[in-house]
Amino acid sequence: EVQLEESGGGLVQAGGSLRLSCAASGFTFDDYAIGWFRQAPGKEREGVSCISSSDGSTYYADTVKGRFTISRDNAKNTVNLQMNSLRPADTAVYYCATVYDGVVAGGLGCLPDSGSWGQGTQVTVSS
Repeated sequence: EVQLEESGGGLVQAGGSLRLSCAASGFTFDDYAIGWFRQAPGKEREGVSCISSSDGSTYYADTVKGRFTISRDNAKNTVNLQMNSLRPADTAVYYCATVYDGVVAGGLGCLPDSGSWGQGTQVTVSS
C-alpha cells in the first residue's frame, strides 16, 4: 500500500523559507517519480514541482521557478521541497504524490499516476 506523509508546513512571513518533506513507504521508492502539489481555498489542485526517478530531472511550475528546489534522498525514501522567498500566493495545503516519470522527464509537468495522496501540510505565508 502506497503511503505518503507530508511534513514541514507552518506559518511564515513573506520572504521567509520553509522546507517540506514527503516520507514514502509501501512501494519501491527508487522506481517512482514524486511530485509536490498544492491546493489553495477555492482553487484547483496544481502541480508545483516534480522529480524524476529515471534521470533525476525536475520540473517547476512557472510560479515557483527560481524560488523552490526539489530533491530526493532514495536512501531515506524522502522527497524534500525547499521553499524560499515565499509569497502570500504560496499559501495552500501542500501534498505529495507519485507521478508519471515520463511526463516529468519530458519536461511536461506533474501528472499523478495513482489515487494515493498524503494528508497534506498547511503552508501559510503572511504579508
